[in-house]
Amino acid sequence: MSAQLLADRYELGERLGSGGMSTVVLALDRRLERHVAIKLLAEHLADDRQFVARFRREALSVARLVHPNIVQVFDFGLDEHSGRQYIVMEYVQGQSCAEILRERGMLPVPEALGIISQACRGLDYAHQGGVVHRDVKPGNLLRSDDGVVKLADFGIAKAISEESSITQVGSVLGTAAYLAPEQATGQEATARSDIYGLGVVTYQLLSGRLPYEAATLTELALKQQREAPALLDQLNPEVTPELAAAVDRALALEPEDRYATAEELRQALSDGARGIAWSDGHEGAARATAPATHATSVAPRAAAGAIAAGPATPVQRRQPIQPAQPRNQPPPAIVPPSQAPARRRRRLGPLIVLLLALAAGAAVIVIATTSSNTVRLRQVVYPKVERTVTELQQLIRQNTR
Repeated sequence: MSAQLLADRYELGERLGSGGMSTVVLALDRRLERHVAIKLLAEHLADDRQFVARFRREALSVARLVHPNIVQVFDFGLDEHSGRQYIVMEYVQGQSCAEILRERGMLPVPEALGIISQACRGLDYAHQGGVVHRDVKPGNLLRSDDGVVKLADFGIAKAISEESSITQVGSVLGTAAYLAPEQATGQEATARSDIYGLGVVTYQLLSGRLPYEAATLTELALKQQREAPALLDQLNPEVTPELAAAVDRALALEPEDRYATAEELRQALSDGARGIAWSDGHEGAARATAPATHATSVAPRAAAGAIAAGPATPVQRRQPIQPAQPRNQPPPAIVPPSQAPARRRRRLGPLIVLLLALAAGAAVIVIATTSSNTVRLRQVVYPKVERTVTELQQLIRQNTR
């Protein structure tokens, strides 16, 4: 039995994976004598002319992305015999992060951050080229056998997300758990939406769980606005508070509160793993230091086409942790206190009592002895305010030497 050929060039082999939109198979490029991965899009997509036009346009832009951390697109087109649209991509021999999570549940911090760091580099390169992924999830992060991580499936998400007849057959863009809040509510995805998705992947690699579990876009949108995921240092003892705060910022509800670039996310995670809090000096991104249980009220946004309109109800959102120290600024020197300052601090207590007494109109002077913690009182009545102040100043000097 002869092998099945695609476009009279690609010899199709074993299936590598499948989903609602496509099937990926291993193939041999007879012309260049190399193995490639071919994504065969679902047959109903080929019947939508608008989709095909958008798909070709996006495939052209993605084919221009040449980066070590992005799966290279070699070719695309329509197979005349089968009537299916296809994409020919670089074959990555290894595992996707989805397979890694299924096998291991979660990863050690260094290994997880090694994967995410490479993904950040690829994502940052794509964003600089004006390409937004729109479907960042573990299945689209591929790690080769030699440890190189590549982002896959650029270009398809935008074409599918555009309004066309494919929405009539129940197609859903992306995996709901990794969609940014603005995507879940029907808004346009941006580079910061990709950063959110990569933040979710980071959270999952470090904890073995998703920040939000939801079965529908409506449920996801409500949870994102009403709930705050547990900080990672509460779930994994290997995660530092600074790293937990760095991931938490990537999951911010509002896009402007996330990192501006994927490179910023990469640097923040690297710093956080070393116990260095991230600070970019951006006024709008500053947070007040707060415990994990601190919350503030915000108004929920209605999900376009997903959440029924109604009166706004208060919802709770935890404020992310403020970096303890700006980056590149050494911490202040700590000088061990001597015994004498400690004694002075103990004497300040009675002096505060004195000030309160004077404010109430009393004329009681508290004098602390130098040999013990006991105090001796004497009552002094002064007709003149000036003399009272003078005596008080003298008393403070005597007890704070």
